[in-house]
Amino acid sequence: MKKKFLIIISCVMLSVVVCAAISAAVLVSYARLPMDSSDAGAVVVDIPPGSSFVRSSKILADAGLVKTRPLFFALAKAKGVTKKIRAGEYELSRALSPSELIDKLVRGEVMKHKAVIKEDWTLQQIAAYLKELKLVDENTFLKLAYDKKFLASEDILADSAEGYLFPDTYFFERSMTSRKIMKTMIDRFRKKIPPDMLKKAQERGFNTHQFVTFASIVGQEAGNTAEKPFIAAVFHNRLKKKMPLQSDPTTVYDLEGFDGKVLRRHYKRESPYNTYLIRGLPPGPIGNPGADSFDAVIKPADVDHLYFVARGDGTHIFTSTLSEHNKAVASVRNMSRDGLKD
Repeated sequence: MKKKFLIIISCVMLSVVVCAAISAAVLVSYARLPMDSSDAGAVVVDIPPGSSFVRSSKILADAGLVKTRPLFFALAKAKGVTKKIRAGEYELSRALSPSELIDKLVRGEVMKHKAVIKEDWTLQQIAAYLKELKLVDENTFLKLAYDKKFLASEDILADSAEGYLFPDTYFFERSMTSRKIMKTMIDRFRKKIPPDMLKKAQERGFNTHQFVTFASIVGQEAGNTAEKPFIAAVFHNRLKKKMPLQSDPTTVYDLEGFDGKVLRRHYKRESPYNTYLIRGLPPGPIGNPGADSFDAVIKPADVDHLYFVARGDGTHIFTSTLSEHNKAVASVRNMSRDGLKD
C-alpha cells in the first residue's frame, strides 16, 4: 500500500514538473514572439497616472498590442515588474515581442514632444502655444504662473512667472503637469542666467527682478541681436538722466489680447507699464527674454545715444540729441508712412 502511495505521489510530482516545464516553455515562447511581425506601424497609447497593471494591459490589448492578457500578466509577474509600469504616452509597434513591450513600459520610454519657446514671448503666448501642442491646459498654466505659493517656492519675488520662463527648445512629455513644465523652464532660466550675471546686474544697480524687466524691454524693442547692446545703452542713458524710457511695447503690454500697431493714443494710456508716463522701469517684465538680451543689459554699447527710431526693416537709427532724432524720424517717414517706433 505504501509502495502504491509513493508511486502515486511520484506521478503527481512528475506531472507537476512536466506541467511547469511546459508552462515555462509556453511563457518563454510567448515572451519572444512578436505580436505581429508583419506590422511595424506605430501605435500611440496613453497609460494614465496611477493605472494598475490590469488596466494598463487592457489599454494595450484594446490597441492591438497584447493578444493574451493572462500570459502577458504571467510574463510581467515572472519579470517582477507588475508594479513598475510607468504612466505616459507611448509610441509602440505590434512587431514588438511581449518581453520587449514590457521592457519599454518599465523603462518609461514615453513620447517626448518638441516645444520651441521663442524669445520674448509673453506668458499668454507661451500658454497658447503649449495648449496647441496638447501639453497643458491654458487656464491651469496661467493660473499657476500667478500663484504666489508656487512663485515663492521658486524664489521668484514677483507677481508672476513672466520673464522667468526661459525661451529655448524643450522636449516635454504629455504626462507632465503644468507645474513640472513651468519648473523645467524656470530651471533653464537659472542655468542660463547664473549668479555671476545677477551679480554684474547688481553692480549696475539692478536687483534680479529689475534685471529681468530691463532685459525683457530690450528683447521686445530689438529687431536683431546685433543692435541689443545699443538699445540697452539708450535705456541705460535715459535712466541715468531720469528720462522716461518711452518704450512702445510697454504701453500695450497689459492690454488683453492686443495684437496690432502701437498708436499715439497708446502713449497717453494710464498704465503702470506705460513708460511714456512713468519714469524708470515698469513693475515687471513684458516678455521672456533670451540670453543675448540679458548680456546687452550688463554689457551695453559704450555710446551716448538717447534715441532710436525703427527703419522698418528690423534695424534702427540711433541718435544722441533730440534734433538728430527728429531728423531721423522725418527721414524714416519719408521712406515709409506706416508709422514710427520710438
